[in-house]
Amino acid sequence: MTTITTDTASMSDTYRSLRETTQHLAAPLSCEDCQAQATACASPTKWHLAHTTWFFETFVLRPFMAGYTPWHEQFSYLFNSYYNSIGQRIERPKRGLMTRPTLDEVKGYRTHVDENVQALLSSSSDQMLRDQVNPRLELGLHHEQQHQELILTDLKLLFWHNPLLPRYRDGGVAQGESAAAIRWNQMESGLTRIGHDDADAFAYDNEMPAHQRYLDSFRIASRPVTCGEFVQFIDDGGYERSDQWLSDGWETVEREQWTAPLYWHRSNGDWQIFTLSGPRPLSHGEPVCHVSYFEADAYARWAGTRLPREDEWESAAGSCSVKGNLLESQRYHPRAAPVDADGQSPDAMFGDVWEWTQSQYTAYPGYRAPDGALGEYNGKFMCNQFVLRGGSCATPASHIRKTYRNFFPPDARWQFTGIRLAQDA
Repeated sequence: MTTITTDTASMSDTYRSLRETTQHLAAPLSCEDCQAQATACASPTKWHLAHTTWFFETFVLRPFMAGYTPWHEQFSYLFNSYYNSIGQRIERPKRGLMTRPTLDEVKGYRTHVDENVQALLSSSSDQMLRDQVNPRLELGLHHEQQHQELILTDLKLLFWHNPLLPRYRDGGVAQGESAAAIRWNQMESGLTRIGHDDADAFAYDNEMPAHQRYLDSFRIASRPVTCGEFVQFIDDGGYERSDQWLSDGWETVEREQWTAPLYWHRSNGDWQIFTLSGPRPLSHGEPVCHVSYFEADAYARWAGTRLPREDEWESAAGSCSVKGNLLESQRYHPRAAPVDADGQSPDAMFGDVWEWTQSQYTAYPGYRAPDGALGEYNGKFMCNQFVLRGGSCATPASHIRKTYRNFFPPDARWQFTGIRLAQDA
């Protein structure tokens, strides 16, 4: 695991290592694989490779490197994502139409920017590195890790649309796994501190400021809901009855004709699931994955429970260490939750699947978006989205923490999203 730090002595190696990880994820792909775009919510791998590079060029090299010569002036337009204050950009659904620059040219762009970043690191004063350059590089590397995850999730959706159901890689997925028996962990009422308050560790602005919240007693499930448990919901008419669904959720089910989680299909009466290692029989013991907030909420209602609030999830995570089935395992698929050694804490709080909470994505008390273009990173999306916690099998271990707030609209399914249940005590 590569730890991201603003320490000047290690930043050069850290930068190189994480940029190489992105290249490694793209290495098995053809030029055609890197070009295509499955849907408006996903982006081509080539775009991810270029956009992460654009981030360093725009927010590090242009402001801090005297005399920097851009690789191509129009790349600022081609590979901007949503930063209105930076300028115009290609509409998101049209990213896959940009056959030029070629993949080789994008790789050349990455090399050009990487060489200039290393030159900046070797030529800047210690004070400039400490106060200006390294904090921007740290943010850029965490941004790159987000796109490492997106390369995998977007590629999986792309391959799913291909009738050949191609494999990204062989192996990595164990079949026939069984999950530990579910256990309900009691969390007592009281004040708890929520949010990031470690001044020496990185966090996004939406994780701050830390603040006190009072929580009533609740119980949280020791592990995520499994595929086998979700099959029972399907067999009981879960996608055929409106009574368990939110109104918008039921409208989505009818409009999209959902009958199961994304990547599930029946073959000769048995459930099959598509993975980055290709299709295979459904393993009932692994966490159910690629479900929307609407499906997670409907399942919870059907089970007589509910989804946890994000402050409950963070409180339950407590002192749990960040370990589990994350990107570094190279499995790229959820696995059955192990039994926690002490039996007192929930299991598998990190990795496997992002866990939906019932919390709307909004600002913490006292939140203020940073000034300038970087203020557009999180704050402007605080509307019509729900918070997810814990990371997934595609999340780098050094990127996730218990205060991390991911967010997606309630109908999103292409991410590795799953379900952990809660109950009122």
